[in-house]
Amino acid sequence: MPISRAELFARALELRAQGRLYDLGHAGLEDVFRGSVDRFVEIAFRLQGRTRVLDAGAGHGILVALLSALGHHCHGVDHEDMRTRYPIAYGVDASGPRGSTPVGFDVCNIEIDALPFADASFDAVVCCQVLEHFSHSHLPAVREMHRVLVPGGLLEVDVPNVVSFRNRSRMLRGKNITFDYTEHYLDATPIRDRGLSFYPLRHNREFTRSELALLLSRAGFRDIDVQFLKSRRWRTGPLGRLQSAGTALKDLVPSLRKSLIGWATK
Repeated sequence: MPISRAELFARALELRAQGRLYDLGHAGLEDVFRGSVDRFVEIAFRLQGRTRVLDAGAGHGILVALLSALGHHCHGVDHEDMRTRYPIAYGVDASGPRGSTPVGFDVCNIEIDALPFADASFDAVVCCQVLEHFSHSHLPAVREMHRVLVPGGLLEVDVPNVVSFRNRSRMLRGKNITFDYTEHYLDATPIRDRGLSFYPLRHNREFTRSELALLLSRAGFRDIDVQFLKSRRWRTGPLGRLQSAGTALKDLVPSLRKSLIGWATK
């Protein structure tokens, strides 16, 4: 029987409290969890019954740690080995509480590399807040995600909404929507790989709803559903509830929400 979103949310908070998702002393990871737990729970809800899951651009590994603890067989790829930076998430911290299926990992620059898996290797692929960091075309990577899915497999992609309230507000105030100009553009040093330059530490392209749908369609997917993702954070205490109310007000107009989430099947 499927587990409800509320039950999955409670389970995610329980796993966090047990220290099974990330280092609770790491302020940056705590911020990621609070800002992403609703999205992660929605992904876990939609992936029920899909055993083999690939996280393309797994990064900090919180999502694969959660999915793994829920019984999925997870594998992550990223442009560098994240297991040494986030050992709890990937299950390589022998001293930490784990108790979930081990997470596999491969180093892979998904912008230009073929995914190191045979056709139809996964029941689902997730790609969270990754494509906006690409320096080159998104299409080859998403076609690779299509290739490694089984027929009927599910793809999840979430990216920033370029026409969000935050971006419109910044432009009206004479500010750019992108990262700090000096640090991430004037003084940015690219990562070089096989004669190409990459700038993964900044947003190189944010998306409209129609652009994300077009990308999924061009990659061969069907049953495409792109929605505006609510901007909620997990907050506690009176101040947190007040901040959550403010975010809920901004979310009343879906097209002004911070992120897009796309679902599609092979």
